[in-house]
Amino acid sequence: MKDEDPRYEAVRSRDARFDGAFFFAVETTGIYCRPSCPAVTPKRRNVRFFATAAAAQADGFRACRRCRPDAVPGSAEWNARADVVARAMRLIADGIVDREGVAGLAARLGYSARQVQRQLTAELGAGPVALARAQRAHTARVLLQTTGLPVTEIAFAAGFASVRQFNDTIRAVYAATPSELRAAAPRTDRAARRTATPAAGIPLRLAHRGPYQARPVFDLLANEAVPGVEEISGPPGARTYRRTLRLPYGTGIVAVGERPGAPRTASGAHPGGWLHARLHLTDPRDLTTAVQRLRRLFDLDADPYAVDERLGADARLAPLVAARPGLRSPGAADPEELAIRVMAGRTRAAELVRRYGKTLDAPCGSLTHLFPEPAVLAEAEPGGTLGALAAALADGAVRLDPGADRDDAHDALLALPGLDPRTVAEIRTRALGDPDVAPPDLDVPGGWRPWRSYALQHLRVAGELES
Repeated sequence: MKDEDPRYEAVRSRDARFDGAFFFAVETTGIYCRPSCPAVTPKRRNVRFFATAAAAQADGFRACRRCRPDAVPGSAEWNARADVVARAMRLIADGIVDREGVAGLAARLGYSARQVQRQLTAELGAGPVALARAQRAHTARVLLQTTGLPVTEIAFAAGFASVRQFNDTIRAVYAATPSELRAAAPRTDRAARRTATPAAGIPLRLAHRGPYQARPVFDLLANEAVPGVEEISGPPGARTYRRTLRLPYGTGIVAVGERPGAPRTASGAHPGGWLHARLHLTDPRDLTTAVQRLRRLFDLDADPYAVDERLGADARLAPLVAARPGLRSPGAADPEELAIRVMAGRTRAAELVRRYGKTLDAPCGSLTHLFPEPAVLAEAEPGGTLGALAAALADGAVRLDPGADRDDAHDALLALPGLDPRTVAEIRTRALGDPDVAPPDLDVPGGWRPWRSYALQHLRVAGELES
């Protein structure tokens, strides 16, 4: 939706399908919102549109306290595209600017900092610093409203360089002081904060747009779970997936609950929803990164409307799409771990954890280890395909981070001894989050593009394609 009139129609109809795809701001109030905001629709002449929340903030608009536009799912465009802007957005979401600065972002993309600044500003209306600032503000709001952490600790946990910078940003984005923002938390967040303790973790709602088929995702995670690193418990329909996480500043344990999809509204639309999660972090600075990795694992930023519209037009896939609207193509919480697991298989992966995995300082039930790092495996198992893959990941010959060039990674994987094209295709689908992958030995209709990964997932879940 590039034309302003269709965007205004989406605002007027409060269409949640476009939450995260764009934002609108009202000049007479100085507020920006998500398209589905329940407030009275503003007059068209007073409305401006922005590609990102950061662009709206840069123009002086503050976030709506009613619809909380910073809590929408991310744009599906950044996962679908492979150009430098999309790669930059995936890296910024992972926290690269906070950890390595704009220079680090540019180096990972293979461009100069000036080129990255120019391309992001031209397309999105905001540069990398502004985009990272908007993300830090959102992280700070979550911590303020759902935890009892002191404000000073929250400032640095959210990635701000100083308390003054933190205070100024919160005032600019939310028109409130941190204390006022905490006091204005929704009732559910206030209740969570009263019961929250460091041992209880940080409660989160991981938003998604449209319908979400949780059962196939949790089935897959249950079938793949590696003991010591992952576990899944509870009956189908109410399961909880738990796993350990290696993060930039420390470690984490996450629990995500299976949640039945929301029913259709009277108009036949799916309103979207969320998965409940709880994060236990040894360092709160890892919150943003951990959340983004979970979003990739559960494919929460997908656009099910676009996927289902394209695939539902195919005679073979139409009944499958009708049976499972909003089926996702799961990704990975740790791309390098996923690549090794795909190559090694579940039994061998469990053995690697037992032999080389790092024991958690504070094990939690059956979760006792982190999956071994590639450098550790390269040294411990130097021979064969495992050693070659681990060494390539450790020395950067194969990059699977959010900003990696997917074609380059694909070619580098194929060059390793023992990795066949089907295995590489699975790594590209899961570790790199590519929505349009099909194994070269499979005859796939061209009409399934650019959603071939989702089409194959439909066939697997329906039992028409071997996993």
